[in-house]
Amino acid sequence: MNESTELINEILQSLGIDAAYRTNSLTLLEKGESRYLRDLKLNFTSTLTSDHLSAKECALLGLATAVNNNNTPLTTFFTRYAEEQGATAAETGEAAGCASLLASNNVFYRFRHFTQKEKYTQIPARIRMQLMMKPVTGKDFFELMSLVISAVNGCEMCVNAHEDSLIKLGTTEERIFDAVRIASLVTATGKIIF
Repeated sequence: MNESTELINEILQSLGIDAAYRTNSLTLLEKGESRYLRDLKLNFTSTLTSDHLSAKECALLGLATAVNNNNTPLTTFFTRYAEEQGATAAETGEAAGCASLLASNNVFYRFRHFTQKEKYTQIPARIRMQLMMKPVTGKDFFELMSLVISAVNGCEMCVNAHEDSLIKLGTTEERIFDAVRIASLVTATGKIIF
């Protein structure tokens, strides 16, 4: 067994996926004996810890990102990891709900931002957002999940609005930065394992 196959097996084992699992992308990396596999393993492992977020928060951010990216293996992994870190069913459900809600908001507000027409800002959005009113994860953390999903989905207006809210709530820039770092690495992993 070559080093690439060993690294793949280690990655899959950490995710609770059978060693025989392969995507086309994973096979390309394996056949090419890509050095990226070591980076992929280390980068993914770094999504599980943070100096500025609890393990449960890392897990919920990973879960929201995996749901947003429609990634079944990573959704399964982060659900299990979040539960192991003490997340309740209400909290994991809220992470999934946040991903869905922000997907609609990101499309809608990106449209408003792109067109820059005053008329579109005057028409009611008619998007229900009760989930944001009293989040079980707390206002600060729900805003953090919202920022992360907005960053992944590329909504500049939403990213700026959520980042501003977080700063006003007293969140540090380091905490915000780490949350986005985690989402970027979960997204990168999902390009290979899906």
